[in-house]
Amino acid sequence: MAVLDLEEQEQLEDFKRWWSRHGNAIASVVIAICVAYLGYQGWRWYSAGHAEAASVLYGAVSEGVRTNNIAKSKEAMTQLVDRYSGTPYAPRAALLYAKALWDSGDKVGARAQLQWVLDHATDAELLQVTRYRLAEAWLDEGKSDEALKLLDAKTDDAFAGVYADLRGDALAAAGRTDDARKAYEIALAKLDARSPYRNFVEVKFQALGCGT
Repeated sequence: MAVLDLEEQEQLEDFKRWWSRHGNAIASVVIAICVAYLGYQGWRWYSAGHAEAASVLYGAVSEGVRTNNIAKSKEAMTQLVDRYSGTPYAPRAALLYAKALWDSGDKVGARAQLQWVLDHATDAELLQVTRYRLAEAWLDEGKSDEALKLLDAKTDDAFAGVYADLRGDALAAAGRTDDARKAYEIALAKLDARSPYRNFVEVKFQALGCGT
């Protein structure tokens, strides 16, 4: 029994010496792991809170657009930009708000919102929709060159037809008839043959003196 006590005592002394050499380092690692875990949990909570608050404001912008309440949309949009511009809700809300401004006659404000989306959005589909709408807005102002800059961007195949069609409009407005014909040809090739929209493009193509 005494031998066991002696062995236990030696083991305890060995452990004390080992801990004196390595204890601080181990404690630091444990503390770092705990801090990282708590930080991760905190970030999850923070992100979830941000997303929830941003979604509420997005809903307010959407409701304002639906009811033609520009003031309500503007107030919610301002808060979204100020507090939650990094969330996916902000650019989507700005796209809605841009339409409301355009419909109300504030074309300058609408273009500013669309440009904000281009500067802040990361979703590829959202960016392609926004480029198209901003190109439409510039073309409406007679700025065909500005429209063409946006329409020259690479797009997914799903957007190729409508982009080519609007590009044809911009080229025609700029007096570049031959280039407009080529753009409409691309649009006709990309659009569904059964689509009523394709028939509309065909009319414009024929108006330039082209056959089908």
